[in-house]
Amino acid sequence: MLESSPTSTSVPSVGSTRQVPLDDSTTEMPDANVMMSNPPQDVDQNPIDLSDEKHESVQPCGIVRDEETLQPTVYLNKLPEKFPEGSRVFVVDPMLATGGTVVAALELIKERGIDNKQIKVISAIAAPPALQKLSEKFPGLHVYAGIIDPTVNDKGLILPGLGDAGDRSFGT
Repeated sequence: MLESSPTSTSVPSVGSTRQVPLDDSTTEMPDANVMMSNPPQDVDQNPIDLSDEKHESVQPCGIVRDEETLQPTVYLNKLPEKFPEGSRVFVVDPMLATGGTVVAALELIKERGIDNKQIKVISAIAAPPALQKLSEKFPGLHVYAGIIDPTVNDKGLILPGLGDAGDRSFGT
C-alpha cells in the first residue's frame, strides 16, 4: 500500500501563480509561461478535430533517461525532417520530473520547424523542476498535467509519484 501525505503547491499559469490546496503546507512557484489545466475549472470547450487528414500522423520519438546521470538518450526518432506548415504536435510524457527527456523531445521537434505555441505537452504527473525548466526554455508552451506532485528526490523521481511509469507501462 502506498501512503503519502498531501501537500500544497502553486500551479503556474501565464502571468500568475495559483494555489492547489492539498493540506496546510504551501510551496510557491514563480510566475511561469507554462499553462496548466485544472480539469474541473479550465476545460477546453473546443476540441481538436482529428478527422482531418493532416492530423492523422503519429511519429514516435523514444527517449530514455539514464538512471544515474539523469541525462536523456534518444533511442528512436521517427520524426519527419520538417513538419508540414501549421502542424500541431502533441508530446505525451507520462511523468515530468526533472524535465530532461521532455526538453530533449521538444528540442528535436523545434529543430523541425515547430513553434512553442504549436506544441501541447500532456502528462499524468508533473513536478515543479520540470515545469520551471519548460517555462524558461519554451515560452508560450502549453503543458497539461493530471496532477502536480511537489517533490523530486535526488534520484530524479517524483514524490509521492506512482513509481517508474516506463516500467509500469512496458513491464520492464
